[in-house]
Amino acid sequence: MSELKLPSIDYAALAPSLIMLGAALLGVLVEAFVPRRLRHLVQLTLALLAVLGALTMVVLNADDRLITIGGAIAVDGPTLFLQGAILVLAAMALLLIGERSVERGGAFVAQAAFPAESADDRRQAEGVNGATEVYPLTTFAIGGMLIFVAANDLLTMFIALEVFSLPLYLLCALARRRRLLSQEAALKYFMLGAYASAFFLFGVALVYGFTAGIPNGAAGVDFATINAAVAESTASPLLLFAGMALLSIGLLFKAAAAPFHVWTPDVYQGAPTPITGFMAACTKVAAFGALLRVFHVAFDGARWDFTPVLGAVAVLTMLVGAVLAVTQADIKRLLAYSSIANAGYLLVGVLAPNREGLSGTMFYLVAYGFSVLAAFAVVTLVRDADGEATHLSRWAGLGKRSPFYAGVFTFILLAFAGIPLTSGFTSKFAVFGPALDGGQAWLVIAGVLTSMVLAFPYLRVVVMMWLSEPGESTPTVTVPGGLTSAALMIGVLATLVLGVAPAPLLDLATGAAEFVR
Repeated sequence: MSELKLPSIDYAALAPSLIMLGAALLGVLVEAFVPRRLRHLVQLTLALLAVLGALTMVVLNADDRLITIGGAIAVDGPTLFLQGAILVLAAMALLLIGERSVERGGAFVAQAAFPAESADDRRQAEGVNGATEVYPLTTFAIGGMLIFVAANDLLTMFIALEVFSLPLYLLCALARRRRLLSQEAALKYFMLGAYASAFFLFGVALVYGFTAGIPNGAAGVDFATINAAVAESTASPLLLFAGMALLSIGLLFKAAAAPFHVWTPDVYQGAPTPITGFMAACTKVAAFGALLRVFHVAFDGARWDFTPVLGAVAVLTMLVGAVLAVTQADIKRLLAYSSIANAGYLLVGVLAPNREGLSGTMFYLVAYGFSVLAAFAVVTLVRDADGEATHLSRWAGLGKRSPFYAGVFTFILLAFAGIPLTSGFTSKFAVFGPALDGGQAWLVIAGVLTSMVLAFPYLRVVVMMWLSEPGESTPTVTVPGGLTSAALMIGVLATLVLGVAPAPLLDLATGAAEFVR
């Protein structure tokens, strides 16, 4: 009888994920045993301390380049860079989630079991303290994202996908106001996400079948085995191409790339705005981190086969995001289509066949995350008696009623448009330059043209805020609390600094742009 050998585990390398998942479990116990009046402070403090502890371990692991847990987890430059990005952006999102002074009781429903539009629901909307279950759900999601960008085999990646997706489905349904819209958004996200997960899992099965064709080798779904199978397998290449296609559907769904983007506008509009910002920043980092690892490590030998297809997806994504953004009348839906277009620009970086494309994509993810969180922070402040005023017509004249916050939002929109001296310009340059050097000029041309189209809806909002007279329906801008002020200040400063002096972060991304195989 052969002796069972357990895989070696480097717990220090796994510490960021373990800290976040451990904090999530502690958060569940807090919900059970801490008095209701203290839960908000305890949960927020626990979540922020966990993020700080996990980020500290990421920094301490900066020099690690290893594969652990029997090949399931890879700790390398991209893993550590993207984990650090997720944790920094998650800390900003937690500040927005924890804000209780902008709206009395916070952005979340007091009890999710209240029927929408009932008397109890109307009563809780007037200021009952919101549910604190959002904190363990958020920390579970963060922990899943940290594993997702480090996964070195497809089954680990699938488990991490579910760990961070399921809490997000729940979080999207917990808006304090407009609860029917919030619940509809969560249901759409859940149903479409379940389909995307099924596609991903079916793709794993097909790829496993393809690796069985390696001469004198064992089949598997770890990335080293898949990479070897691409070069050596005697199995039908149809298994490889079908597997890649199905895996791509699952990953592109999370990245909000067309034609798998249809959930994005509804979910962004219906979810509580802090959760929308969390998804727009952190989920995008996680999704593109997985895309980079899958296509740069596992399927790198099939680059000639997948580049034209993913390139067509990138162009379609840019077109859909830019053109449909022009037609939007709601600021959250406008930012949703902006997110879709940015997914297309990020795909240009993913397809750049050089190290600079990888580093440019990672830089773009960080720069966009700071800007989009700042944008949603401003959205939480523009309010009337019924909550956030997100219809664009309500923003007319906002520049004369609240010039400071209108100026901040204008700066963020100009960054989205790619105006020089903002992070939007340097991040687009960081992905378009390597793509051009790598012979992908057609993608760069599509990116530049769609950026010009996408500038129109941004500038339309700017003109509406500054050149229109405020009317009776123009909402006020609520004075932000300390948490929202901190998140907004961090986002705006990062957008400015990464536009004026991007070199330190670009150098850090370039130094980290090498996978272990």
